Order: sequence, then structure tokens, then C-alpha cells
Amino acid sequence: MRRLRFNGTGSGGGGCPGIHEDLDTGEVIVHGPPVADQSDVAQLQHLDEGEVAIIVPRNTLIDFGPRDETPTLIDAEDEFDRLFATFKHTAWRLETRRRYASDEATPEWQQFAAGRPIEWDYDDSWCRNVRAQTEQGKRFERVRLVDSPATPAQMYLRSNAVRNCAVGEDIRNLGRSEANRLHLPDEDFWLFDSRLVARLLFDEADNLTGAELITEPAAVNRYCQARDAAWHYAVPYEEFKVDET
Repeated sequence: MRRLRFNGTGSGGGGCPGIHEDLDTGEVIVHGPPVADQSDVAQLQHLDEGEVAIIVPRNTLIDFGPRDETPTLIDAEDEFDRLFATFKHTAWRLETRRRYASDEATPEWQQFAAGRPIEWDYDDSWCRNVRAQTEQGKRFERVRLVDSPATPAQMYLRSNAVRNCAVGEDIRNLGRSEANRLHLPDEDFWLFDSRLVARLLFDEADNLTGAELITEPAAVNRYCQARDAAWHYAVPYEEFKVDET
């Protein structure tokens, strides 16, 4: 039996025509409405017995056909930060990790680890940019996976969500078991304007080292599908019940 991956469809109703890709052979399977007019069929060359001609809009092949496009690697500094000022409509994040080393290097983490109230800075560069972008009607959204029981880093980010949402983000949580049921990718990424994916790269010590930029349409479409599934089932952070035991 083939292992098929759905790449996408040009149908607004979610039907055909559609394109699937064989994960083992790389072959592409296309389905759509047949060419029924026999005068049209007669014009087709090399149509052998048992074969069926189908109609596929050109844009479907352009948008969802596999391509050999190598992702672009960028560092974790200026190039990555620039994406958050240049996107046009939406910046969406899936956070899947149980720990982020960068968090533990902050004064806020030290306050959290000591059991003290966290004194968040509401006017740092991130908050200023979120305000500036959301005032233009753009959206910052995240889904953060939470284990059962939650890790210390996940509990810290729950407090962080209070600050980030106060300046304009929309942050929601999803249990890891639910994420597994939905077959969400086990990787962190930002999705900008449903057309550019920045897949985040970490070293063995949980430090962010850079990002892999993905623009190949079929690949981006899969991340869009993951976003839609995660966002549908995720719960606003203030309503999500965290298991701390």
C-alpha cells in the first residue's frame, strides 16, 4: 500500500481536483473531473486503453505540485528578527519544545525559579513591535504545547502569556497528547502570511541557532494544515487547565 501525503486542492469546496504525493517513490497522483467529451478525448495523444484524462486547473499544479527547492538557512539574529516587522497579515507560531535555554538566561526566569512574582517588561523591543504591528491590523498568534505534568519551562511561559497577550498577541494552549492525535509536526515554526515558514533550529542544549526558511508551496501548505488543526483545538491560555503534579 502506498504512503500518500495530501498536498492540496484547487477546489474551494475541499474536493477535487487534488494532488497527492507518494512519500516513498516521489510519484504524484492527481484526481479530478474526467474529460467526458469524446471529441476532446480524440485530440489527446498517447492516451492508452485503461487511462483516463482528467481536468486540472493550471494553478493547482503550480501551487501544490512538488518542487525541489532547498530551504534557505538564516541566523538567529538580525535576519530572523526582520521577519516580524516585514510580514503583511499574520505571524503564527507553534511551540512544541519542553524547554528553551534563552528563557533561563533572563532575570524574569530567576524570579520565577525563586518563586517570586515576575516583573515583566511591557516596553521591550518585542512588546513595542507587537503593538506597532497589531495597530496596523496584523495578527500575532501562538499555540503552545503543554505536557502532563507541565514542565517548569511551560509553567514559565504560561505567565509569559499574560504579558504577551496584554500587548496584542493571541496565545492558546494544546495538550501534547491532543497534538499527537492530530499528527501535528514535532517542531517549532513560525508561519508568516500563510506563504513563508521559518522552521526553528535548536542545538542539543536547547539554544536557538537559526531558522530554515521554506517557501515551496506544497510544503507551506502542510504547515498551514497543521496551523488550522492546532488553532481549532487549542484553548485560550487563561482557560487551559494545566497539570502541575
